Amino acid sequence: MDRRTFLKTVPLAAGAPLLVGIPSLRSFLLEDEDALICSKKFELAVSLDLRRKPIGEVVIEIGKSFLGTDYVANTLEQPGEERLVVNLRGLDCVSFYENALVFARCIKKNKTTFKDYKAELQFIRYRGGLINGYPSRLHYSSDYFYDNEKKTVLKNVTRTIGGVPFKKTINFMSTHPESYRQLKEQPALIEVIQKQEAVISKRAVYHLPKDAVHKEAKKILNGDILAITADIPGMDVAHTGIAIWQEGKLHFLHAPLSGSKVQITEKTLAEYLAASPKRLGIMVARPVEPA
Repeated sequence: MDRRTFLKTVPLAAGAPLLVGIPSLRSFLLEDEDALICSKKFELAVSLDLRRKPIGEVVIEIGKSFLGTDYVANTLEQPGEERLVVNLRGLDCVSFYENALVFARCIKKNKTTFKDYKAELQFIRYRGGLINGYPSRLHYSSDYFYDNEKKTVLKNVTRTIGGVPFKKTINFMSTHPESYRQLKEQPALIEVIQKQEAVISKRAVYHLPKDAVHKEAKKILNGDILAITADIPGMDVAHTGIAIWQEGKLHFLHAPLSGSKVQITEKTLAEYLAASPKRLGIMVARPVEPA
């Protein structure tokens, strides 16, 4: 019996209390819901003939299809051993742009099954595309960009559009293990994360300061992935999203915060950045057309 046939045999409303007591059944049903959402994204791609469009435009169209989706914090922080977590029902700022990018790459490669989607998601989310415990997930945005540039998924264009050095010691996770379920449950992982942070801290990283964004805006393209640099000690990036042009002005497509939904900023990107002293600037990564 496949999942869809099984679902027809389950009275969801009456069975809701049952799901609380049977995690595997609940997971089974949620995976089916994610598979349905995945299928609809690929159907949308066919209806809009997205495969023929530049990948940045595909990222935008898929990103817009998530408008109104609830923000859900810590979507990937699940108990147990590290595994590929799929959640298309609720998104945080990283899983939002990540999913837009994953779908865009699948569409461009004409690989449009749920299995294809999950394989691409793993490839992008994990260091070298391989799951090898919690530290194999790309936790820091600058590291995420670095690894995916090596995999020819993204091209970090920050320096070429006017970026300046952004030197920072990265150590937030290892110095705040209480904020991470896996580090609290497996303290031995802290040392592994600490070593990764030391490597990240030694890299040459650039950002475009927020007071330069308006001037350099035309160098940022539809569908570019944006990471907002942070003034938080030990942290490289505070927020992420997608660059989107509307009526000749550059805006920000993102999953903003708890209690909100995926949206496009009413303010321009430059105005959005200027509204908070905690937003220092942006890193810009451009999706690469799949081979």
